[in-house]
Amino acid sequence: MPELPEVEVVRAGLEPAVVGARIASVSVFESRSLRRHEGPSEDFVDRLEGRSIEAAVRRGKFLWLPLSTSGGEPEALVVHLGMSGQVLLRSLDMADDALLRIRLGLVTPAPDGMHSDLRLDFVDQRIFGSMAIDRLVPTDDGWAAGLGSELALIPSQVAHIARDPLDPAFDDNRFFAAIAKRKTGIKRALLDQNLISGIGNIYADESLWASRIHYDQPTNALSRARAKTLLAEVRIVLRKALAEGGTSFDAQYVNVNGASGYFSHSLNAYGQHGKDCPRCGRPIVRDQFMNRGSHYCPFCQRLRAA
Repeated sequence: MPELPEVEVVRAGLEPAVVGARIASVSVFESRSLRRHEGPSEDFVDRLEGRSIEAAVRRGKFLWLPLSTSGGEPEALVVHLGMSGQVLLRSLDMADDALLRIRLGLVTPAPDGMHSDLRLDFVDQRIFGSMAIDRLVPTDDGWAAGLGSELALIPSQVAHIARDPLDPAFDDNRFFAAIAKRKTGIKRALLDQNLISGIGNIYADESLWASRIHYDQPTNALSRARAKTLLAEVRIVLRKALAEGGTSFDAQYVNVNGASGYFSHSLNAYGQHGKDCPRCGRPIVRDQFMNRGSHYCPFCQRLRAA
């Protein structure tokens, strides 16, 4: 599943192309890609056509495009990539992808006062992703909802998601206090999107390896100093992945132009089981964890008693 870096790469690619663009046409080829939209395909089309996109915003793994209003309540087009969703910018003459689920025809303003046309294609192999029009509600802390907009308004479908560690409004002390009260493994806490968002399996493994913390270390047995080290490493790993365009293992993890990220070449733990730990030279191992795998070095990342 795309994590924070992959979704941010998409958001940053969309922003200069779609902000200010008018949605001239909408085509829905797969109604299952509207599973989170309250209404049929016809409602989705009618409510989008003619409106303009005002921003491209992200919190954690969630992406939304605030829409222009004409006196009604503020709304946004929420894009959930799921396991294999892609948002691609295409010229009008490009052939449709075989897995195209939704297409938006955009009219974009040009600096010379002219206009240009392009497509925003939502492509999804497994159809776990979706698009939906959702109302915007005030953030609970009064801060901007996410990266890409100063508005303190967030889609109701995303309002329960915690801020991500790259968000300027992320509260470090609140995070430290929350994990100190929990009785769970630290990796489970990192994957809890209600506690801290944007971190998935890949970047959790990498951050835990970098901070020398076992994935099953109890959160209430983690010292404040080690928790600070972990959060710092989370930010380092996420920023490095962002700089390299995200992590790509197959054709599903691409930016808006269809190009893959390169962070997979920089992984120290995730997917490296059987290989030597870059730090100590002992083998990286993989344990079964929450219907997936957890990759770590048993020597560098020892489970510590409370």
